[in-house]
Amino acid sequence: MSRPWKPSPFLKASALIHVAAGGALALQPATWPWAMGALLLNHAAITTAGLLPRCQWLGKTLIRLPLAAAARGEISLTIDDGPDPDVTPHVLDLLDAHGARASFFCIGKRAERFPELCREIVERGHSVENHGQQHVVTFSFHGARWMEQEIKASQETLSHITGLAPRFFRPPAGLRNPFLDPVLARLDLQLAAWSRRAYDTRNGNPDSVSKKLTQGLTAGEILLLHDGNAARTAQGQAVILEALPRLLNQLKNNGLRSVPLTYAFNEP
Repeated sequence: MSRPWKPSPFLKASALIHVAAGGALALQPATWPWAMGALLLNHAAITTAGLLPRCQWLGKTLIRLPLAAAARGEISLTIDDGPDPDVTPHVLDLLDAHGARASFFCIGKRAERFPELCREIVERGHSVENHGQQHVVTFSFHGARWMEQEIKASQETLSHITGLAPRFFRPPAGLRNPFLDPVLARLDLQLAAWSRRAYDTRNGNPDSVSKKLTQGLTAGEILLLHDGNAARTAQGQAVILEALPRLLNQLKNNGLRSVPLTYAFNEP
């Protein structure tokens, strides 16, 4: 299943710049410094957009929930890089204890290693979403064919294990290039970023992590934490296990509740 791809205004403008530069070089070769300058500036802008996970220039990116979800007092807690057998079960218990639900962006290869844990995520009321089959850090350097194979492999893996097809995709570190948006359209997936993160793969201070996620928190936000590749506290514990209870308590105090992205966007 696929959906029509509509290039963003920025990508349309980029295409026009390339056509205009090519035409100028063909008709008036002496204009090459201006043509090359325009192309270099455009490629610099494309590269910058790919490095900014919340940027909309390369295509629609979810960074907040719909207005209806915000009006209901909802936020979405998204948890990346799992499943992790040493951390994810404890995260699930904490979420259960607070009546919270989340979206787990799982890596296909990890799901293959721990399929029962991946199924447990769904059975306990959360959603499993697509975070790539291998989670390679060079994801954004690849072309459309490689990206489609990588994302499709994870989609098939997670669908087979859980019985439900993911509806959202998040690239490693949120980095991408112009090839990603049409690939996601062909696979009928929506790109999901976040409104705030705490860099908890590097920050092992639970006070700092919870503060970054809760200070000024409002309804409709999408938060990012990690059960896989989580930084460790001074006591050697995954920082999410100490930061998450504080976050969930703050949500309750603020009259907010965490729901999966599929619920917030009324996905089947």
